[in-house]
Amino acid sequence: MTMTLPALLLLVVIAAVCGAIGKAIAGSARGGLVVSTALGFIGALLGPWVARALKLPEPFTVVIGGHPFPVLWSIIGAALFVAIIHLVSRRRY
Repeated sequence: MTMTLPALLLLVVIAAVCGAIGKAIAGSARGGLVVSTALGFIGALLGPWVARALKLPEPFTVVIGGHPFPVLWSIIGAALFVAIIHLVSRRRY
């Protein structure tokens, strides 16, 4: 299944917003748009994985270009990823 350019751009914007919210929840102030976007996509991978392991449903999924994007679990996954990075890292931000 292919994705159009506007759908891809919308997916990147939603991932950036989810990553920024997750970053703010975890208490990180470092990084900009690219970091937030990466965190959003990492959260979109990590969050649903945790949800499936705990047998939790996805309450808010957005379908863009035929591809579902788990918004709530993306935010939670991004916050979890940032928290893990803070725990592993010796630098305190």
